[in-house]
Amino acid sequence: MKKWTPYLLVAPYILHFMVFVLFPVVFSVVLTFHSWNIIAPMKYVGLANYTHVFQDRLFWQAVWNTLRFLIVHIPLQIIVALGLAELLNRTVKGASFFRAAFFLPVIVSGVVVTILWQQLLSFNSGILNRMLTALALPRVAWLDDLAIAMYSIAVMATWKNVGLYIILFLVGLQSVPTQYYEAADLEGASNWQKFRYITLPMINPTMFTVVVLSTIGGFSLFVEPYIMTQGGPMNTTLSAVMYIYRQAFQYYHMGYSATLGFCFALIILMVVVLQRRYVEQEV
Repeated sequence: MKKWTPYLLVAPYILHFMVFVLFPVVFSVVLTFHSWNIIAPMKYVGLANYTHVFQDRLFWQAVWNTLRFLIVHIPLQIIVALGLAELLNRTVKGASFFRAAFFLPVIVSGVVVTILWQQLLSFNSGILNRMLTALALPRVAWLDDLAIAMYSIAVMATWKNVGLYIILFLVGLQSVPTQYYEAADLEGASNWQKFRYITLPMINPTMFTVVVLSTIGGFSLFVEPYIMTQGGPMNTTLSAVMYIYRQAFQYYHMGYSATLGFCFALIILMVVVLQRRYVEQEV
């Protein structure tokens, strides 16, 4: 083997990293100090993009909308996924079928699932409102009501992704040594005590993984509001990623969009760090 053979073997990876990772990041950093609409040459604006971020009320509303989504989505996803994983972890008839059934929405296209739920939640022809009408109850504007539109999307997103987290929790639950439960049974511990003092501490790493993945997935919220509500009504379902997309590809404010992206990434980093400290303390 010649001396340059190892370098030749790793060259494709290095080339891929430089073209698709390093260059976009460096170029985005440069963009944050420029004004650019793709057609005209870039114009240096210094820190103007960063100062504009703090004055952009719509961006901060989009961030708040995303946080509202996370506040509902993450606890709901953890409770449902952990509860179903506990049931499937026991010897129940048809467990393999239910595992596959719960995981099926994960592998279905997000666009297809979103369109399906859009029809399901339709005010005039949706199945849910037809059921309410059959029960002599008033219809609900699931996607048009200012107060509940974002929460409707959160429920839909939970249904779409819960199968993945069920699998993760199942792996965590099956890694707990049974000797702990046997010792707890000898001490007369209740099911809740075993869950609180054995199961939860033992699946702490899995819980943290689920929280981080749910947070990152929630912060990247885009397809659901883009298809179901277009950010409405009155921008109450406008997510941060959707707003960054609009700035880049609808208004062609490429420099400002890159700046928003970096600011939003910083917010995500802060939330993940806070979540890690909280999970480590509470679980």
